[in-house]
Amino acid sequence: MKGDGNGWSAGPRGTRCWGIHGAAGLLLVADGTDTPGGVGHHPPRILMQHRAGWTADGDTWALPGGARDSHETATEAALRETEEECAIDTDRVEVLGELVTAGPHDADPERPELPGGWTYTTVIARVGQILPTRANRESVELRWVDLDDVTDLNLMPAFAASWTRLRGELHRLTGADL
Repeated sequence: MKGDGNGWSAGPRGTRCWGIHGAAGLLLVADGTDTPGGVGHHPPRILMQHRAGWTADGDTWALPGGARDSHETATEAALRETEEECAIDTDRVEVLGELVTAGPHDADPERPELPGGWTYTTVIARVGQILPTRANRESVELRWVDLDDVTDLNLMPAFAASWTRLRGELHRLTGADL
């Protein structure tokens, strides 16, 4: 059912994680193979979201994403969340693979109301050119960021912890020098 994934799950060491059925986000790279007008070439850039202050880990930068609904795969959830949060035309997105970057986290017997088993899956995808975006209320800003500049941002801690691994997987899946 649409929206049935909204809610908290048990996280490590007494924390909570957003998404009853887990969460997913989209690592979307514009690889510069098809620049607007067919002229020039830009370095690979990824779509980053400056999260609104009221969201989980607010006022940090991360990938667009959110809670998975019970009927969704990680890819379906990541694409839906990217459409909702960024107004990206996901029909133009080529999905390359998935990588679980957090979890699973066990249930917490001290908080039986919170389900266990939470994971975060990063879906890796590409487009040839930078696509237009439009932020919803969950974002302060959306920005296409050069891969070498990602760590200059105030990153969400979980994303920062997974960035080196994600960049390596992006390189493996695209074959590009990233």
